[in-house]
Amino acid sequence: MSSLKSAGAGLLALLCAATTTQAQEVTVKVGIAKALATAATMIAIEKGYFKEAGVKVDIEELDSSANVMALLAQGQLQIIEGGISVGYFNAIERGLPITIVSDRVSTPLSHKLLIRPDLADKIKTPGDLKGKIIASNGPGSVTTYEVAKILSKDGVSIKDVDIKVLSFVNMGIALTNKAVDAALVIQPWASQYVERGIAKVFADPDDYADPKPLTIAVNMVNTDWAAKNKELMRRYYLAYSRGVRDYCQAYHGGKNRQDVIDIIVRTGLEERPEILANTPWPARNVNGRMNIPVLLDMQKYYIKEGLATKELTVDQLVNNEYVDAAMEKLGPFTVENAASKLEGCR
Repeated sequence: MSSLKSAGAGLLALLCAATTTQAQEVTVKVGIAKALATAATMIAIEKGYFKEAGVKVDIEELDSSANVMALLAQGQLQIIEGGISVGYFNAIERGLPITIVSDRVSTPLSHKLLIRPDLADKIKTPGDLKGKIIASNGPGSVTTYEVAKILSKDGVSIKDVDIKVLSFVNMGIALTNKAVDAALVIQPWASQYVERGIAKVFADPDDYADPKPLTIAVNMVNTDWAAKNKELMRRYYLAYSRGVRDYCQAYHGGKNRQDVIDIIVRTGLEERPEILANTPWPARNVNGRMNIPVLLDMQKYYIKEGLATKELTVDQLVNNEYVDAAMEKLGPFTVENAASKLEGCR
């Protein structure tokens, strides 16, 4: 009888411990511009890394991070994963409590500037895009910056083309209907549109990027909230960084690749595993640090185009303390698949 009582007491202790752990989970509201790069977050959720860190991630899907700076500044979202838009620089200029805390997508991006097949004989150089209609996913978005870098090769300004704002899904329809002449498209849509014969690859933004590597998507945080929740932020980015490392191992063809593909499919980031097998994945900085010269170059571009007015300092634009703390705990990253020759995610 005493052994039964002892076993019962032990089980009760385990249940109480589990309940305590669950009760200690803190909800973090995260806005995400859905893309393959979101896999790092989904891995951390699915693998229980966030749960181990006492974090419950509440995800809200976004069309473009350019339109949600107010939600972040107001604290309705605590973290945003998405592209760097002019809205970010304008928000800092206005003194809103926002800053970048982590890289999300860096060279090689696998983004493509696509053109309609019927224009392939007419558009052969960036200068030939002058006067054309080019689709981008947001006003003042990072994809527009990428277009501008390509155009500048032949001295063409973004003002010399007609930028049409469309979602990546609708870009395929617009190319088919000839509503646009070209579109800056991310994966997996870029490869899909080429495979379906509705577009041809005209240029890769990575080939025109200067400085490099080109960082185009990041994590942004509400600084007022972060200041009050520093330990939670450290736990969040430790869990997140574990997801990033798993993603990067899979990116390089590691032994976990199929497991990561299963997570991507299961969480709805991409429903067709064959696409993931044949489509390039976006790279990222595995240590979470973005390329600062790129951020300053973007700022310079937005000021030049009259979309931003004030030159901000690096300290105003980026805070690396949370990813640096995570790296200190995790130690150096080593690619398991030594045969991988892929750039990025190292």
